[in-house]
Amino acid sequence: MNVSELARQLRIHPQKLLQILPEFGFDIGARAVKIDDRVAQQIQRQWKRMKFVMEEREQKEKEKQKELEKEARKSSGVTVNIADKLTVKELADLLQMPVTRLIMEFMKNGILATQNENIDRDTAALVAQELGFTVAEGNGETKAEETSHVENLENILTTEGGSARPPVIVVMGHVDHGKTKLLDSIRNANVMAQEAGGITQHIGAYQVVWNNPKTKEKSPLTFIDTPGHEAFSVMRGRGAKVADIAVLVVAADDSVKPQTIEAINIIKAVKLPVVVAINKMDKEGADPKKVRADLSQHNILAEEWGGDVPMVEISAKNNLNIDKLLDVLLLVADVHADEIKANPDRAAAGTVIEAHVDKGEGPVATVLVQTGTLKLNDPLVVNGEIYGKVRAMRDYKGENLKEAVPSCPVRILGFKVAPQVGDILDVGSADSATLISIKEKRNIQSGAEKKTVSRTADPEEEEQKKVLNLIIKADTLGSLEAIIGSLEKIKNEEVGVRVVGKGLGNVMADDVAKAETTHAVICGFNVTPVVLAKNMIQDKNIQFLQFSVIYDLIDFVKGELKKLLNPEKIVIELGSLRVAAIFRTTKNSMIVGGRVESGKLKKDAKIRVKRGGEVIGIGKLAQLQSGKQAVNELPEGNEGGLQFDGKIKLEVGDVLEAYKEEEKEKKLILE
Repeated sequence: MNVSELARQLRIHPQKLLQILPEFGFDIGARAVKIDDRVAQQIQRQWKRMKFVMEEREQKEKEKQKELEKEARKSSGVTVNIADKLTVKELADLLQMPVTRLIMEFMKNGILATQNENIDRDTAALVAQELGFTVAEGNGETKAEETSHVENLENILTTEGGSARPPVIVVMGHVDHGKTKLLDSIRNANVMAQEAGGITQHIGAYQVVWNNPKTKEKSPLTFIDTPGHEAFSVMRGRGAKVADIAVLVVAADDSVKPQTIEAINIIKAVKLPVVVAINKMDKEGADPKKVRADLSQHNILAEEWGGDVPMVEISAKNNLNIDKLLDVLLLVADVHADEIKANPDRAAAGTVIEAHVDKGEGPVATVLVQTGTLKLNDPLVVNGEIYGKVRAMRDYKGENLKEAVPSCPVRILGFKVAPQVGDILDVGSADSATLISIKEKRNIQSGAEKKTVSRTADPEEEEQKKVLNLIIKADTLGSLEAIIGSLEKIKNEEVGVRVVGKGLGNVMADDVAKAETTHAVICGFNVTPVVLAKNMIQDKNIQFLQFSVIYDLIDFVKGELKKLLNPEKIVIELGSLRVAAIFRTTKNSMIVGGRVESGKLKKDAKIRVKRGGEVIGIGKLAQLQSGKQAVNELPEGNEGGLQFDGKIKLEVGDVLEAYKEEEKEKKLILE
């Protein structure tokens, strides 16, 4: 066999193949052209092992190079100034490194963030320090202000006490270990969902009701639905404690992974009681003993091993032991009942756990009420500023509420501007709060919900637009920038494009969750959805389209925007007739006679009725008659009769102006 043919089959350059073969005992010469067939077969059989060894070596070399770069930065004392709030791309530019590399660093720390996602200073500083940079002290004014609101909420929660409330639970763990599937299984097990017909609206959180094994009564539990615990991480970065119990999901066939460790660190930092759900017990290779042993290395010790952490072996896919997990959560809540309390008789206070701008409803946010009772028309005081008042509240089933009690997640309409995830709502501080400046707040905000690509100069005018929400995922940064640049050229007074999410790589579960909450279309450029995302797209009926040519993607966007455009109505004046006689009158119809004074009248034309020079109503010309002959039109100067359909009662001397309306398709204007 030719060496080049063998290299082609193994998908490697021939020269590189000749270089590595001696290392694995195949010394056929550095300049060999032919290779014995039996030796070639041996190489093919062992190629998988050889390739694995090489990849491991390359990975170690890359890690070694990264460590050398890190040490070099530390020794040289490279210092960076990090703002209180910035995007991942801005941080990448500041650190002078590829944005994809920085995104990987965030993933190692359990944070799934795209290049345009906002991150707080603490998170950015942590990642920068791990890369060997020295972070300069910032002024911290914004952080201090946010911290004061968080501390105020913490004081309210810890000092006021009150009566028992439902526990708030956050589900965390490594990517692909089954967090989303577990939440779906819990939804299916919920007795309230069965009674009410299932969950119809995603609001970032939901409640289930389960029979308490101790009291034998139905008890509610609140789950924060945050894919990748992204929102939870943001709230933690601001110091807000929103959860009472954490569920740590670990796959039985995969055990502890980097994001599992990060989740453990978060749980310990916030000092949350934890319940471990050992998932995927239905899979081959499931080893719950190994999971328990690996977790014990991180001070998460199972109760059966003498520790204090309950561990439940489940299969979210097959609904195995989901009921047992809910029982355990309620028992843990009972143990910590002294801490899970709130005062329902005070003004409401809580944390924003999801926020966006809805195409039909405007700025909306989901708030977890942590104490007090939120009522209709209450002022929306967020971080000391009044954002509006509660116009409407809905629960996770989409049902309207008049009030929301502690631990109730509620979707609120009435915000003039969308708040940020982690912001503190405190209705009780309305007397000392100030009104927000809408224009100023819009300029400051740079969340995904404000990233409108096609926009006008006037924010008030922008709000009136019909907007197409998009999530763009591309294979390379160059492709992504080219797509965004092309979208920016699409201009129209009535419609626009809002990119609510964008990033590099395959479509993930987080992208689908964001598309569901923002009613966005997912556009993938040379990328595909991962298996979990693909299932979610099908289950949630999310529109996903794949493209390999930028112009095809732009043409699709133009087509969708054209559908949103209201066609231009053109009025064409036909002619007028003065009523000379009235022959018959019925409830909504009259037969009259007269003379056409100008133009011509046409059957089925619209009629404008004028009396004394003023328009008093409109109707329709149903039939025309000249002499005793039915006609389709009556020219100027001719006399005839007509049937007028309308509620207006005509009188002799009225002028009937005939006209027709045509719709003209509007065009998108490109720069």
